[in-house]
Amino acid sequence: MSHTNANQTQTTSIDNQPKRILTGVTTTGIPHLGNYVGAIRPAIQSAQNGNDDDQSFFFLADYHSIIKCSDPKQIHESTKAIAATWLACGLDPEKVVFYRQSDVPEIPELAWILNCSCSKGLMNRAHAYKAAVDANNEKADVDPDHGITMGLFGYPVLMAADILMFNATHVPVGRDQIQHVEMARDIAGTFNHKYKSLFTLPSAVVDDNVALLTGLDGRKMSKSYGNTIPLFGDGNPQVDPEKQMRKAIMQIVTNSQAPEEPKDPDDSVIFEIYQAFATPAEIADLRSQYESGIAWGDAKQILFEKINGEIAPFRERYFELMANPKELEEILLMGAEKARRHSRKQLDKTRRAIGIKPLAKLK
Repeated sequence: MSHTNANQTQTTSIDNQPKRILTGVTTTGIPHLGNYVGAIRPAIQSAQNGNDDDQSFFFLADYHSIIKCSDPKQIHESTKAIAATWLACGLDPEKVVFYRQSDVPEIPELAWILNCSCSKGLMNRAHAYKAAVDANNEKADVDPDHGITMGLFGYPVLMAADILMFNATHVPVGRDQIQHVEMARDIAGTFNHKYKSLFTLPSAVVDDNVALLTGLDGRKMSKSYGNTIPLFGDGNPQVDPEKQMRKAIMQIVTNSQAPEEPKDPDDSVIFEIYQAFATPAEIADLRSQYESGIAWGDAKQILFEKINGEIAPFRERYFELMANPKELEEILLMGAEKARRHSRKQLDKTRRAIGIKPLAKLK
């Protein structure tokens, strides 16, 4: 689950009705520039600019993270860094519900209940599962389900529990996650029909205006490719994070055109990333400089100064939080308590709907 604000793939509520917007971030990596532009910045702006009656839920999806990552230290450090990043970049824990998934025990319990009415056939159609099976089928003498855990297979049910627990109306996602929101609708509809109408059917929200940044090597910016621009450095306190950012930007791959030669801005990673941070006037000015033959080093320096101008004010707060995990923990536990005010009630209704309730009232 990622960014907010935009064209809904499906609609369940009238636009002027209050929204419940839910965004989850998997705790498996250290946030980079692509995460900031694609998810963090738009989600925070949406929470700040939304209707006063809207509610926003932001959570660290640490149970989701163990599907792909079995390194306990990485998950722990990632949880800390992601929480610090969101807060440093302006997320206000007083105005939103900001919590760690694992601090809300009602979520995995709801996932089990939903598992019991969700069809296996629906899970068979999940993109991630099908891709893993297809990869196995391309190998000789390998079982189609080799290496596939029940966590990967049942991932959409846990995601449905994340969404349905809070009756989220709008779930900002990348296009690759639309299917999971549609599955959550299907799972909710099945439960509502079979037992009692308890769950809102959520809508996937995709913002086509949010940039998906290209990385240093021309591929999609991704930690798995090792081509990212770090937001706050790589965690090494001995190295200046500002210098790390500049060094990464200077490593952006360019062609061999000489400084005097006119360059095509629309075929430039530097220009593409710049557009995600600059004003229309600044973009037009850099385009003109490209056409006049700007040197690649100069273009990279302009990009660095533009990005650093936006990110630098967040650095002090980020490192302050990283050095004070107790403050982070208190903020997350405060958010968990707010989340559980909703989840306890919703789970109680769900349990009663399926027949799990007290046998009699006791005095």
